[in-house]
Amino acid sequence: MTMSFKKIFSPISLPIIFFLSAIIIGALLLHAPFSHGAHPLSLLDALFTSTSAVCVTGLTTVDTGTVFTRTGQVMVVTLIQLGGLGIMSFTSLAVYLWKKRVSLNDRIAVGQSLLNDANFHLGSFLVQIVVVTTVIEFAGATLLYIAAPTKFPPFSALFHAVSAFCNAGFSLYSDSLMSVTGNWTVNFTIMALIILGGLGFSVIVEGKNFLGSFFMRQQRKKRLSWHFKIVVRTSMFLIIIGAVYIYFSEFVLFKSYLKTPEAILASLFQSVTCRTAGFNTLNIGDMTNASLIFMIFLMLVGGSPGSCAGGVKVTTFRVLWAFIRSHIRGSKQVVIGNYAVDNDTINKSLILVFFTLVLIFVSVILLDFSEGGGVPHAQVRGQFLELLFEAVSAFGTVGLSTGLTAQLSPFGKSIIILLMFIGRLGPLVLLSAIQSFQSNILYLRPEEKLSIG
Repeated sequence: MTMSFKKIFSPISLPIIFFLSAIIIGALLLHAPFSHGAHPLSLLDALFTSTSAVCVTGLTTVDTGTVFTRTGQVMVVTLIQLGGLGIMSFTSLAVYLWKKRVSLNDRIAVGQSLLNDANFHLGSFLVQIVVVTTVIEFAGATLLYIAAPTKFPPFSALFHAVSAFCNAGFSLYSDSLMSVTGNWTVNFTIMALIILGGLGFSVIVEGKNFLGSFFMRQQRKKRLSWHFKIVVRTSMFLIIIGAVYIYFSEFVLFKSYLKTPEAILASLFQSVTCRTAGFNTLNIGDMTNASLIFMIFLMLVGGSPGSCAGGVKVTTFRVLWAFIRSHIRGSKQVVIGNYAVDNDTINKSLILVFFTLVLIFVSVILLDFSEGGGVPHAQVRGQFLELLFEAVSAFGTVGLSTGLTAQLSPFGKSIIILLMFIGRLGPLVLLSAIQSFQSNILYLRPEEKLSIG
C-alpha cells in the first residue's frame, strides 16, 4: 500500500497530477457565470478552453474575446501563465520559498526537465525563471501598446504578450492577428516573444549570462554550451526553411494578394508561429495543401526542451537527423558538432518519435470515425488533411486550425483535449510514469537475427 502511494506521488507523476488539478479547477472557474456572463458555455467547452490554456495550445471552441467576460479573460491568461512556466516549476518554487530546501528527488526531477542537468541550484534558477519571464512579457506588452495603442490597449497588450511568450496563441480577436499583417513592429514583437518562449528557460538564462559577460568585458568570457548551440542553430534553420517554403508555396506558385514585403513578413511570421505558438496573420483555411503539409512537419518538431513549446522538440529532430546521416556515411557514432550523442539519448529519441506517430495515427483514425465515419469519401474531400492538421496542432500544443475546432463533435473535442494534455506533458513523461509502475525483468532471452527490409 505504501509502495503504491509512493509510486503514484513520485516526482515523475507529480506534473501529471498538478496539470490535471489546474485543468479541472480552471474548467470549473471558466464554467461559472461570472466568467462568461450571458453567453452560453457548456462544461465540455469550458474544459476544452481550460486544457488549451494550461497546455498553452490556443485551440478554442468559442471566441475568447466575445464569450468570456473580463474576469474570464483574466482567468484564461492566468492559466496560460501557469501552463507556460510549468506547474512543476511553480510547485518547486513554492516549496523552496516556504521550506528553503527541496528533496534530492525533486531537485533531480526538476533539473532534468528544465536544464537537462541535475547539478544546479534549484531556488536561484526558479527565481530567474520568474524574473526573466516577467521582464520579457512586460517589455513585449509595452512594445505592443506603443506600436498599436488602439489595437492593443494595456490589458490586450499584456494578454497577447503573455500568450505569445508562453507559446499559447490565444487571442482576444476572432481573426487572431490578421488585422496587423503589415505592422512590422507588432509582428516582430510577437515573433521575438514566441522564439524566446520556445527556446527554453535554460537557453534564455545562458544567453543572458553570455551577453552579460560580453558587454561587461569580463576577462573570462562565458562559453556557450553544446545544448545552447544545438537548440539555437536548429531553431533558426527551421524558421528560415519554413519561411522560404511558405513564401514559395503561397506567394510564388499560388497567389500574390500581398505586396512582396508584407508577403515575406507573413511567411516569416507563420514559420515562427506554427512551431508552437498558434497566432496567425494569414487565414490558415485558405492556405495551400503544400503549405499545410510542411506546417504539420514544423508543428510536429516544436520547440526546445524545458520551454513553453510542445512537439517532439528540436533536439530530438537534430539527433535523428544526425543518426540518419551517420548511418548513411557508415559512421559508428552519431556526431553533432564536437560531440557524439550517447546511445541512451538516441534510443529515447526513436521511442519518442515512434510513440508520437502512433498516437497521432490512432487519433486521426478516431477523429475520422467521429467526424464523418459514415460519410463517403467523395463528400468529405479534404477533411483528412484538416483532421491531421488539427491532431498535430493539438499534440504540438500549437493552436493553429483550419477552422475545424468549433465544429468537432463532443467525442472529437475529447480526443483533442487528450492530445493537448499528452503533448504538453510530453510522451516521455507519461511513458516514464507508466514505467515507474513496472518491475524489472531479471533475465534475458536468447537472441536471433531477423530479416528486414
